[in-house]
Amino acid sequence: MIAFENTFSSLPASLYSVVNPTAVRQPHLIRLNDRLVEELGLDAQWLRTADGLAALSGNAVVSGSRPIAFAYAGHQFGNFVPQLGDGRAILLGEVVDRDGARRDIQLKGAGRTPHSRRGDGRAALGPVLREYIVSEAMNAFGVPTTRALAAVATGDRVQRETGLPGAVLTRVAASHIRVGTFQYAAARGDAEALRSLADYVIARHFPQAGDVDNRYLAMFDHVVRAQASLIAHWMSLGFIHGVMNTDNMAISGETIDYGPCAFMDIYDPAKVFSSIDQFGRYAFGNQPRVAAWNLARLAEALLPLIDEKQERAVTRVQEVLGGFRDMFEEAHLRLMRIKLGLSTEHPEDARLVGDLLEAMRHDQADFTLTFRSLSSLPADENGPGRLTALFSDPKRIVAWYERYTGRLLLDPVSSQERKQAMLQINPRFIPRNHRIESVIRAAMYENDYAPFHDLVRVLATPFPDEPVDGGYELPPRPDEEVLQTFCGT
Repeated sequence: MIAFENTFSSLPASLYSVVNPTAVRQPHLIRLNDRLVEELGLDAQWLRTADGLAALSGNAVVSGSRPIAFAYAGHQFGNFVPQLGDGRAILLGEVVDRDGARRDIQLKGAGRTPHSRRGDGRAALGPVLREYIVSEAMNAFGVPTTRALAAVATGDRVQRETGLPGAVLTRVAASHIRVGTFQYAAARGDAEALRSLADYVIARHFPQAGDVDNRYLAMFDHVVRAQASLIAHWMSLGFIHGVMNTDNMAISGETIDYGPCAFMDIYDPAKVFSSIDQFGRYAFGNQPRVAAWNLARLAEALLPLIDEKQERAVTRVQEVLGGFRDMFEEAHLRLMRIKLGLSTEHPEDARLVGDLLEAMRHDQADFTLTFRSLSSLPADENGPGRLTALFSDPKRIVAWYERYTGRLLLDPVSSQERKQAMLQINPRFIPRNHRIESVIRAAMYENDYAPFHDLVRVLATPFPDEPVDGGYELPPRPDEEVLQTFCGT
């Protein structure tokens, strides 16, 4: 069984709808995340029983659960939509994990809710497998993220451009509260819901903000800092979220809503994966700017709480928001220093990082392999060696490497220590898009889940240098490259 609590449903009823999942025809457990099960203090053996499968598929509601769908608004590609909400996701409740942290457990693809509009409330198998793979890889990289507890095939077909096999993802999060949740209350002029929501977020996520004079401004400051750190993590890994709408930004600072997401192969700051992002709004290099824009929309929603005089409230939130860029750049440079094996700070480090990225862009070098190759160079190797094979014209990287080795002389860490530290932050394996698509095809068209399980297993330990069969670290051949990724709704 699962000992559910339901604290969010103590908030004003305008913020959610009570709704049960819709039963599926023939549920089949694809994968249960045993490590996460243990973290949550759940019973893996029970989850594998018929009763556990019924709970994970939405065919039964566990005693103590009060299923709800969140209401929220959002700016989608810059356009405000005042009424969105969970159209295919249902929160079963919350559990307190072994570390004492409260975690949401939600079914994604669990059927229609009052927020489904014209949607069927279902999820296709492909997006469920994608989110399972990428969210668990992000966790292995140390990036704050929602988690995948289980993937269940439903035995039903869902209609998209064509009929597709259906699935349900059990998702775990620190919470599913979004920037759009605050926008929803603010757009309705619901002062009670807005204040109750903010108080709840402070108590659940930022209790330290409750001890200062202006608790709502302090909460906003914590959210800004969490997002600056999160986006810096994304950028250090070449990750593109794909659809950074305000309803896809979690207040907790976790990565949420893995739709048309991907990790870059060849480094390109203008890279876009979402099939509907025709103007590059959510391109890789735009992610810090978009995050700041989204946070400005949160600030607008919070103004009535921060100060009764709007002019003063605007001044206060602008002071906090104005620090986002510096917070992001500081966090990003710190991570990039670690990726380059630098344990000290030097005024020229930002230029050193920028010039490496420019060389990668100009000469079409693979993002992940470049940093992994730098990590793997023998401590006594003279010159960039095999690193140059990643660049179409090695002149730039050879010149850069000479500057890099000069910078390393200013660092007190030994070559061997540096190499070990770099191997622990520069992944050997990432969930490359062509691999994910191959896994999805095997599951959808051949009912073969072995490639999915193999990829999840490899990505669970993305840093070790031990031999692994299968070429998981290799970028796609030209005929394997995935040019667009779809969100799956």
